[in-house]
Amino acid sequence: MKIAVMQPYFFPYLGYWQLINHVDCFVVFDDVNYIKRGWINRNRILSEKKSYINLPLLAVSQNKLINAIEINQKDLFSRRLSAIIHETYRNAPFYDETHVLLEKSLYLEKKILSYYLYDQIKIMCVGLGIETEIVLSSDIPKKEGLKGQDKILAICKKLGADEYINPIGGIDLYSGKFFVDNGVQLCFLKSKLTPYEQFGGEFIPALSIIDVLAFNGITGTRKMLDDYEIINCNSMWQSLKSC
Repeated sequence: MKIAVMQPYFFPYLGYWQLINHVDCFVVFDDVNYIKRGWINRNRILSEKKSYINLPLLAVSQNKLINAIEINQKDLFSRRLSAIIHETYRNAPFYDETHVLLEKSLYLEKKILSYYLYDQIKIMCVGLGIETEIVLSSDIPKKEGLKGQDKILAICKKLGADEYINPIGGIDLYSGKFFVDNGVQLCFLKSKLTPYEQFGGEFIPALSIIDVLAFNGITGTRKMLDDYEIINCNSMWQSLKSC
């Protein structure tokens, strides 16, 4: 069984959804510390006025776990996010169908950040036709105090996974030898992020999935879910003795 373990992100870029689509089980890594100025509660959109959209939070701290942080529901339901997205993409060719999916996945009455993002990911997966099982890391029994690849391996073992997939950006975080010695194949997903039309300007890659949907529609975005390559780190380690 193939699994991936990632922190929950707010309307993440295409590669995140390619990863979910590729594996049998996607683990939302919610029992790790929140990271400020990361992608957990913000993402980039195509806008000259405001290049980021942000999910409003209460009392954020990098000393708190993601599943211990609350959403500012009052600010969220002010609908300022909808206004920003509408102003940015209202003239995009597939904005109408994108807007319907976004409304379903944006205004969720969940106070805890991890539960909100977990539900958002599941709703988006349904919209994109992704059938992967989605689970919360905090619901998986494991030894307390584990960190880094030790924690990832424990999750793999608990779920019976024989293959762990991570985005290519994390290639320096994991040891191919460590995983292969413990009976798990380590691979990395490298997204190709094929350019598409963005109001006639120079293509800006790796924006929020909102951008991909607005310019390609649900059908076009589904086709892009397979636009990646898988790099087998265990094979690399066997030949290079390091990874």
